[in-house]
Amino acid sequence: MQTILNPREEEVMRILWKLQKAFVKDILAEMDPPPPPYNTVSSIVRKLESEGLIGHTAYGNTHQYHPILQKKQYRKWSFERLFNHYFDRSPEALMSFFLDEESLDPENLEEIIRKLKK
Repeated sequence: MQTILNPREEEVMRILWKLQKAFVKDILAEMDPPPPPYNTVSSIVRKLESEGLIGHTAYGNTHQYHPILQKKQYRKWSFERLFNHYFDRSPEALMSFFLDEESLDPENLEEIIRKLKK
C-alpha cells in the first residue's frame, strides 16, 4: 500500500470497517460532528474506490460501499511507516519513546518484552 490517508479518509475507512457495508448516508450518520456535506463524503468515497481501497455494490443509482483494504493491513502498513520513518527501525528507540512518555503501564511493558523474546 502506498496511499497515505488524510484524517477524513481514515474516518470513512474506520466507519466502513465497523459497518462492513454502508451507503454514503450511513457513513455521514457515523461521522464525528460536524459532518461534512454529503457531496464531500461522496467524493471521498469515490477517491477511496479509485485507489482500490473500497468497492461497491450498485442498487440502481445508489451504491453501497464495502472495504477491500482490511483494517489489519492498514494498521500494519501505518505502523511500519511510523516505525521506519520516526524510529529508524529501532525497537530500542520505540520502547524508549513509550517509556519516556509514560504511556505504557508495567503490565503492558512486560507483555511486550515477553513477545519480543519469542
